[in-house]
This record gives sequence, C-alpha cells and structure tokens, in this order.
Amino acid sequence: MALTQRMEMRQGQALVMTPQLQQAIKLLQMSNLELQAFVEQELERNPLLERDEKREEAAKAEPAPASETALTLKEDAPPADASSDLDTDYDNVYSEDSVADRAAPAGDSGPSSWTDVRGGGGRMDADDAHSLEATLSRAPNLHEHLAEQLQVVCTDPRDRLIGAYLIDAIDECGYLTTHVTAAAQHLAVPVAVVESVLKAIQGCDPTGVGARSLAECLALQLKERNRLDPAMQALLDNLELLGKRDVQTLLRLTQVSSEDLGDMITEIKQLNPKPGLKFGSETIQPVVPDIYVKDNPSGGFGVELNSDTLPKVLVNTRYYATTVKNAKDAKTYLTDCLNNANWLVRSLDQRARTILKVSTEIVRQQDGFFAHGVTHLRPLNLRAIAEAIGMHESTVSRVTANKYMATPRGTFELKYFFTSAIASSAEGGEAHSAEAVRHHIRELIDNEAPANILSDDRIVEILRKTGIEIARRTVAKYREAMRIPSSVERRRMKQGMNLPDGASAP
Repeated sequence: MALTQRMEMRQGQALVMTPQLQQAIKLLQMSNLELQAFVEQELERNPLLERDEKREEAAKAEPAPASETALTLKEDAPPADASSDLDTDYDNVYSEDSVADRAAPAGDSGPSSWTDVRGGGGRMDADDAHSLEATLSRAPNLHEHLAEQLQVVCTDPRDRLIGAYLIDAIDECGYLTTHVTAAAQHLAVPVAVVESVLKAIQGCDPTGVGARSLAECLALQLKERNRLDPAMQALLDNLELLGKRDVQTLLRLTQVSSEDLGDMITEIKQLNPKPGLKFGSETIQPVVPDIYVKDNPSGGFGVELNSDTLPKVLVNTRYYATTVKNAKDAKTYLTDCLNNANWLVRSLDQRARTILKVSTEIVRQQDGFFAHGVTHLRPLNLRAIAEAIGMHESTVSRVTANKYMATPRGTFELKYFFTSAIASSAEGGEAHSAEAVRHHIRELIDNEAPANILSDDRIVEILRKTGIEIARRTVAKYREAMRIPSSVERRRMKQGMNLPDGASAP
C-alpha cells in the first residue's frame, strides 16, 4: 500500500466549548457578589444593555412572590436574525433541562424606554467629581498608625528606613512575620540595629505590636502594667501547658500557690492576643442568601429566590435599530453587542431557574432537617439531586457552589446539605448522615458529667446502641474536626477546679 497524502471529509460529533458557552457555565457557579461585579462590567462594556430600573424599584417596594422570583429578568424582542450570529444555541447550555424550563416567559417582548444614549454607568459629569462620596474618609490602618509614630520614636533616617521595612512585615494581627536576621541581611545592617528599631516599634501603640510570638505579645502588655515578674514569665514560657490545663506542672514551674496561679491566669485573660485588630482591616462582607425557605401556612415549605441578588437588566433594541440606520459602518459591532446582550440576559434567566430548581429538590429531600433539625439530616450526594431533576451532576455542583440558603433554622451553604452516609448497625436500617452523627457526638460530650467523662470507645458504644455503626478512629476524627479536646483534657477542664476563682488544684 502506497503512502500518499490525500484529503478526506469525515462527519462526527464533538462537544465544543464556545466562548458564550463558557460564559454561561461561569455565571452558574458565581456567587451573588461575583455576579453583580460581572454584570456591572458588562453594563459598562455593552451599550445595548441597561438596568431595568422599574423592576428594581418594584423589588425594593414589594418583594416578588415565590412563583415570580425566577422571572425577574426582562428581554426586549430581538430582530428576527438576532441569534443567527451566536456561536452556539441557547439550548446547548442546559441541554438536560425540560422544554418547559427553557421556554421564555410570556409578555417579555415589549419595547424598553431609553432616555440616555450611554452605556452602563454612563459618563461622569463635572458635578459628580464633587459629590458626597468623594469627601468620604476612613480610619487609618495599622501600618499607617505605626508609620506616624515611627517619625517620633526614630529620628535617624536610617532607622526610619529600617522601621518602615519592619512595619510592612507586620500582619493585621500585629505580629512581625519576618525574622530579624533575615531583615538585617536584606537591609545590609547589623542585627543589633534591627533589634533596636524593633524594640522602638514595640513601644508604640497598640501595646504588644511587633511581637514575634504570642508569649512576647503578652509579655509586652504585662511589662507596661509592671506585672512581668519571674513567675509570670515562667507561665508565659509554658502557654502550651496552660492550654492543656496541666495545673500540677504549672504550679511546679512557677513556684506559686494555686490562688496566685489563678490570679495570674485571670490577668492573662484580660490581655489582647491580637492587638492589631483594633485598627481598620478588610471589611467583612456579610453572607447574603440566594434562596429563602419559609414555612407554608398550609404545610410544607416554600422556596423562593432572593430577588435582590438577581441582576435586573434588559436589552434596548430600539437604540440598536436607530443607531444601525444612522451608522451603517458600526453595524457589525452593534450586532455583536446585541447578540452578546441577548445571550447574557437569557443566561441570567436560565441561571435563576436552575438555582431555584436545584434548591427546591434539596428542600424536598431534606424536609426532615427543616422540620426537626440536624439530627434528621439525611445522607445526600450530587448524583441524587441530578437524577431527580434531570440535570448533569456537574451542573448541580456548579449551582451549589458559593450559594446560601436562608431557612427558619439559620443560613446554610447549599453544600451543607450534602453529607456522606454512616451505616446503620441494624441490618436493613436506614443510613445516617455524617453531619447528624457529628451533632450527636457533640451533644453527648456537652451533656457528660464531670465525674463521668466519655472516652472515644464509650462514645462508640453509645452510638451503636442508637443504631449508628461507627469506628473509634472516625469518632476521634469527627471530634478533632469540631475542635473538641480529648477525654483526658476534658477531665482536666471539668474536674481541674476553676483556677480563676481561686479554687485549689487537684
């Protein structure tokens, strides 16, 4: 057979991840904050996208009912050939959804109002530069606070440069994160000079800043109070024994009475182990739930989306039609913008529908948790939800990522409801959720008597009597994950007398 080059045409099927398909997948796994930031960028980039201000005002005035929360997005009617230039079809994004789920809501073809020919956030007027937001101020952070004091405590320019380097190496808790020797080598100065500058920084406010360990941080604060005697220093040098409640060893090392040791521990508890946190740090963003679960008066639970987290955008086709007539050279650009805008609006709408669909199935399968608490949490995995709603398992995984559900029992991440199964000791018995087993272990330890501390083996015996088959190493793993001390440490805590009150040690 001769080896020659030739051309052949073959027909086959392959999954192609187009840019628009990738965008739809990314939208599905975004949190509400990430989604809002993404939509803001699209509003600035695409002149055919605009906020649906009427729907935003209506949502603020009166929350949408459960049946309408998945339909808060509106789309103007595109031209007949608007989807002809898309690199993929809408149905390719969620191919396993039913036809009813993919159908567009009725009554969404009305024209939009357009009062300003500008995209997204619009231009900034001259008056906007002098708005109230431009005059806002903030409190100085820890580094800025220390830099101001450095100008006072250090007069030598060289020492100020060294101090600035050390201040940059202090974390938000107030601890020095670099070694003095490494800093000296990097700055090409003697170690004694760096130590001297560090000592000056440690004398700044807040007391304890610039420490290299917890013991040094507490020692700086006690030194300011003139309470750093040899006994207290010995206690600080053995903080790990204090954490283990090893009273006998501490009494021997500090050479003080039980009453004095109790006073010393009380004094340490009054100190601040993280002095830097009193200054401005990164703002903690509160969790905003994506789904609400409420009790229905007629029984069961109602599931609805949080309309405040759903971007309300629409496509202005009137502006497209007007601009294309007057600027034919920009037709290609505007057509691409129109196609991208239509795709984005449709993807946002489908994302909301998918989240609602998955959340409703989770509530249905975990109804025992919502009715009776964590002890009735069932074992659940992504495959069970995917098979119940007719979607792919990867789609369910993306939906449950970074999404939160507000329920009568608190706010939980959707991943919380997916737990592994613990086998039942009774033959043919129902499996138990790992989260429910952890809750049971915590209840047993919280209710144990000081004279009868439960070991891991004893906890295994009690759980087996309730129908839970579990190994001792699994109990130990769950206990350590919940940061519960061992039986020996708990015995010291509960039987070792309350030292701060001056009680005698055993």
